[in-house]
This record gives sequence, structure tokens and C-alpha cells, in this order.
Amino acid sequence: MDTVSVNQFRDKLKSLVEHVVSNHVPLKVTRRAGEAFVVMSADDWEREQETLYVLQNSSLMKQIAVSVATHNNNSGYTPTSDELNEITRI
Repeated sequence: MDTVSVNQFRDKLKSLVEHVVSNHVPLKVTRRAGEAFVVMSADDWEREQETLYVLQNSSLMKQIAVSVATHNNNSGYTPTSDELNEITRI
């Protein structure tokens, strides 16, 4: 994660925000007298929140673990050709 001072951030606000949004990289902004803060795009923040929700939800994590195990053992559900065609047809 790149880091800039609050003064640099203020001076280059437009270009730095554009870089954060278009490249999906957060930016740490430091302040002399206070806590630093992070700037990130709204889409990236929402994605992070969804990831945290899944990681903190033990039920979902168990479902993922079972799914990985059945996949690795080739013992999971196998769709029929018709189901695959319906899924992949665009």
C-alpha cells in the first residue's frame, strides 16, 4: 500500500483518488498530529466487507469447507448435460 502525507493528498487529490479507484489499490494517508487513514474505492470497500462477513460466519465457512472436500474427493453433485447447457448458455 502506498503512503502519502495529508499535504500531498490534498495537493494531488484528484489524481490520487483516480489512481485508487481505477487501480483498486488503497492509499494510506498520514497526518502529523493524528491517526493515519486509508482511502479506497467504494467497490473495494464493499468487497472487503463481504469477505469479512463470510470469514466471520462459521456456518458459511463450514459450507465452503464441505464444498472443497467434496470437490477434492470428486464426490460432489455433477450436473447433467442439459443443466450444464442451461448454465453456460448465454
